[in-house]
Amino acid sequence: MWLILAILSSVFAALTSILAKIGIEGVSSNLATLIRTIVVVFMALAMVLVTNQQGGIWDISKRSWQFLILSGLATGASWLCYYKALQLGEASKVVPIDKLSIVLTLILAFVVLGEQFTWKAAVGSVLITIGTLIMVL
Repeated sequence: MWLILAILSSVFAALTSILAKIGIEGVSSNLATLIRTIVVVFMALAMVLVTNQQGGIWDISKRSWQFLILSGLATGASWLCYYKALQLGEASKVVPIDKLSIVLTLILAFVVLGEQFTWKAAVGSVLITIGTLIMVL
């Protein structure tokens, strides 16, 4: 199931980039990010309510709250930078650079989370980086 969800995530991320590039024309990137964020908040709220998970909010530990808030701040910073870059640049160049987050995530997962950094991950990271450079140069 995780694989199907990951593929769907990729499809929706691609749609996000194209739809945003079209929608951001003539709109402040910060305002566009706000609109996107409001939509995401309502979608997430609807999912929590539909699945009846709202009671779980009281069970979240202080540590989890801290890291979820930090994650939200990182997401906000990422979206603000992404929308401004998308407004200023070509989607075909902005998106591959944005996806270098894959390489950074692998490195951070190794350093921070202690996950294995295999030879396959290393080769894949190098290929993603080279592919990104080829696409944007």
